[in-house]
Amino acid sequence: MSTIQDSGQDSPTVPPPAGPSGTESPATGERPPAAQPVADAPAGLTPDQRRRKALLRFAISITVLNVVGHLWLGFEQPPIVPILAVLVSYAAHLGLEAVDAWAHRRRPEYAGGAREVFYFLLPAHIAALACAMLLFTSTIWPYLFAVVVAAASKYVFRVRVRGRLRHFLNPSNLGISVVLLTMPLVGFTPPYMFLNNTDQTLDVLIPLTVLMAGTMLNGKLTRKMPLILGWVGGYVLQAVLRMVFFDDVLLATLGMMTGVPFVLYMNYMITDPGTSPMDPRRQVVFGVSVALVYGVLIVAQVSYAIFFALVLVCAVRGVLLFLGERGLSVPIGSRRPSGGPVPAPQGS
Repeated sequence: MSTIQDSGQDSPTVPPPAGPSGTESPATGERPPAAQPVADAPAGLTPDQRRRKALLRFAISITVLNVVGHLWLGFEQPPIVPILAVLVSYAAHLGLEAVDAWAHRRRPEYAGGAREVFYFLLPAHIAALACAMLLFTSTIWPYLFAVVVAAASKYVFRVRVRGRLRHFLNPSNLGISVVLLTMPLVGFTPPYMFLNNTDQTLDVLIPLTVLMAGTMLNGKLTRKMPLILGWVGGYVLQAVLRMVFFDDVLLATLGMMTGVPFVLYMNYMITDPGTSPMDPRRQVVFGVSVALVYGVLIVAQVSYAIFFALVLVCAVRGVLLFLGERGLSVPIGSRRPSGGPVPAPQGS
């Protein structure tokens, strides 16, 4: 899910070249030299190729889930919702990128032919289907508003890191959060929707299939397994703390982890490479932080806490990135190499 959308951040690998990307914030200067293959990348793949491969697989996965969901699983939204959401998301991303490129006197990220346009629009596709799938209401406008917010957030909430603007809020998560916060008649999609027309066997197989597919993508391409482990460990920790101090039922709290929405959030949203750290230790901190903030919001009886927790942690990380650029702190996920010039990161 978005929110799941690009993987070029500060990392120990050589930066990939600038270009269309899933969650990378728009470029603001000249394109850097092309990346060289790195030792730990899949055979023959540069970081940019790996990022594009991950984007394509994420887009295919969420598209298949939406098609199967509307045809067989019993998704509650009208079928026109994902279609219109995708079209509006495409238009918003292309329009905002054109304006931003003109304002900064740079080449648009989608310039260079049909292939570049295709990869540029993959994040728009992912974010649109995420918003269309995870929101539930009786009118079309909240869905469209969510995808426009998701697109605009990449150009509004940015911080300059090592000479390059990077957005720091998870786009699809922010779009969903803003709609849930501002529109009382909109809610989160009914969790039963993902298994609406299935029997007991498929009730187990579908979550396992989504889990395995997402885990393979994150393990091989985005390399976000430390973040996932941090999130899962932090979620169990906050569940235990709520049981001890607030008498919450532990099994009921942990039972949420077996649902399709939880698996989708874990593998396709919180792991968005463009708005989460690349360093393994900082990934763990990020995942645990989201889980603990979620627990605090639940104790405070805040609805839809799982989305708001990610917004808050991403916002704090954005502040740390801003301060780190000014030598005031070392931001999570933005480790500076010792000695030598600081390379410009090639993602968000």
